[in-house]
Amino acid sequence: MNTGAPVFDKSAQARNLALATWTSTICFWAWNMIGPMSTTYADRIDLSSSEASMLVATPILVGSLGRIVTGPLTDRYGGRALFVFVSLASIIPVLAVGFSANADSYVGLLVSGFLLGVAGTVFAIGIPFAKSWYEASRHGFATGVFGAGMVGTALSAFFTPRFVRWFGLIPTHLIVAVALAATAGLCVALMKDSPGFTPNTDPVVPKLVAASKLGVTWEMSFLYAIVFGGFVAFSNYLPTYIKTVYDFSAVDAGTRTAAFALAAVIARPIGGALSDRIAPKWVVLASLGGTGLLALVEILQPPPDFWSGLTFTLLAVFLGIGTGGVFAWVAKRSPASNVGSVTGIVAAAGGLGGYFPPLVMGATYDETDNDYTVGLLLLAITAGVAFLYTAFKLHAREPDTAGAASKTP
Repeated sequence: MNTGAPVFDKSAQARNLALATWTSTICFWAWNMIGPMSTTYADRIDLSSSEASMLVATPILVGSLGRIVTGPLTDRYGGRALFVFVSLASIIPVLAVGFSANADSYVGLLVSGFLLGVAGTVFAIGIPFAKSWYEASRHGFATGVFGAGMVGTALSAFFTPRFVRWFGLIPTHLIVAVALAATAGLCVALMKDSPGFTPNTDPVVPKLVAASKLGVTWEMSFLYAIVFGGFVAFSNYLPTYIKTVYDFSAVDAGTRTAAFALAAVIARPIGGALSDRIAPKWVVLASLGGTGLLALVEILQPPPDFWSGLTFTLLAVFLGIGTGGVFAWVAKRSPASNVGSVTGIVAAAGGLGGYFPPLVMGATYDETDNDYTVGLLLLAITAGVAFLYTAFKLHAREPDTAGAASKTP
């Protein structure tokens, strides 16, 4: 992306941001095809808690690591080309998940879930794409709106179990595959790269190495691993948690998970917009403090439905505000020519932050007392450590320049 200040057509801004957000929504739905059905698959195939957790976590891992690649590729080829590629590349894994589940094949689900991770790489494409379409004073707004594409996880949690009940397993996956193909077609027909976009043809590996040497990359990666990782982990594992602790059906657990994801999605652009007006540090601190506190409250297992729902909804809001705040911070501090590489690493860290919690939750589940105390306590401690680090080590105000990004505050 160049460092000039092109004049943007507002209708083009709105159209491209809407298309990018829609593409993210469909890809996030695809990425989360296994999570809402994991309890059903676990019952059908007779999986242990750890095996079910691995099933949920596998797409998260691949989608996270893949962002390290799609980020710098966006710097080179532009967001439009990468959006089309990821949408099309996600079709076969979505179908493979459906056929593997229909055959009650745990190995097939793991392999197809591994490939399904490609859908999760969309996030590292959209952040630099959205940023390039807007002036610096609205980067928080643009990245926050694009980040609302996380609503795809809510749509998947709500509709996937229902679609399976209404239409059947294979037709449900065909519907999502068709939606992916149609989305790719829309991108080809209507999406354009920003007039301020200039392909960065530098070799990818040196760019990643350069990004890895920036203090901002690892500071933001640490924070994003907690807030976005927490969102991803709960969005995928919450159906299992709710069914286990509160004994709801898969459909009812999916409904409550959708509400959680929707709350986080609504909060994300709010966090981004707030970060355009006040220092992102304060937004992130509020997010981390709220997250740690509510994780402690959840250890007490608030009774359903009002109190448990309120606890998880507030947790989602704090996580959502944090995701918007962190990436507004990234947009302020990343070098313009290398934003895709920084974004890729930070987004990968966020996804990896969502990979481990389901495994920890499954491994530390106390079957005797039917609780996840250890996992929730670890979340509270991690959020507390991040709160202290942000409060005492990171600056509230920094110059909004590329030069600032090359310094560790």
